[in-house]
Amino acid sequence: MVFHKTHGMNQPLFSMRTLYVSRTPADSSVYPTISAALDAIPMDLNEPACIYLAPGIYHEKITINKPYLTILGTGKSNKDVVLTYDDYALAPMADIGKLGTFRSYSVFIDTHDVTLQNLTIENASGDSLTHGQAIALYADGDRLVIDSCRLIGHQDTLFTGPLPPKEIEPDGFIGPKQFAPRINGRQYYKNCYICGDIDFIFGSATAYFKNCELYALNRNEKINSYYTAPSTYSNQKYGYVFDHCRLTGNCPDRTVMLSRPWRIYAKAVFLNCEMSGQITETGFSDWNKEESHDTCYYAEYNCYGEGYVPQKRPPYVHQLTEAEAEEYTMEKVLNAPVYPAEP
Repeated sequence: MVFHKTHGMNQPLFSMRTLYVSRTPADSSVYPTISAALDAIPMDLNEPACIYLAPGIYHEKITINKPYLTILGTGKSNKDVVLTYDDYALAPMADIGKLGTFRSYSVFIDTHDVTLQNLTIENASGDSLTHGQAIALYADGDRLVIDSCRLIGHQDTLFTGPLPPKEIEPDGFIGPKQFAPRINGRQYYKNCYICGDIDFIFGSATAYFKNCELYALNRNEKINSYYTAPSTYSNQKYGYVFDHCRLTGNCPDRTVMLSRPWRIYAKAVFLNCEMSGQITETGFSDWNKEESHDTCYYAEYNCYGEGYVPQKRPPYVHQLTEAEAEEYTMEKVLNAPVYPAEP
């Protein structure tokens, strides 16, 4: 069991509500869109539900706001069921002139206790130089599990909400959670493939990544990609933990960085990870936030590959002992308490 409190329910398995979705429904019992199936689940449903997705491409902008829900792709691989949309931050909008990052998502999870399995979530808008930020999955909730999924995009592919406490620019957080309370959540990513270029895993959640591949895309720039940009809250013990992950891509050598702090209390720990030669020797950037040297927490343990050069890392990056690494087990991280953001 990943979380000690998974569903908070005692219903037997046979009470689970099941729904089926297909792009070519055979009869009225099968929903033609994922959104239609979600709408059919009552907000006050007091039992788990599972939506089974037939293979196909589902071009729709999806909001998941029903808890205790599993959405399962039924294809032979996670490439057979694709949830895709193509919004992007620089798209023109009447209110502030552009859509903005946090309205660009393809799929938005806005609840707790959700599992996604064996599918692809894609933002198909295109390269970041032309379109800016474009979120594939906006995940904001506690006890979320993303299992054997592909998350495909360019800049800001995966946002692990909640938002930081404060905006840097006016309307920088415009979107569905701009004025919502900031309450941290725990998220688990298992056997996933996550693809992007700039800060393509970012946000404030406590998130554990196990056996995932992070794939950095070439932009033909001096620095092509940053795998992560955490904005961990100051009162959270854990931020991002990557365990037995592979950090790969199609970039030239020494043009990708592991992380930079979106906010100064950023936390990211890399355990037993394979690091390709495209990663710079320094590995980490302070994003011109010198004060973060005393407040962020970056660490590595037992990593390997041409991109793992511990002697060249900045002084604020920790090389953990075996005993210190024991504090970052999946059980400890995903069952740590969560708190509202400190102001």
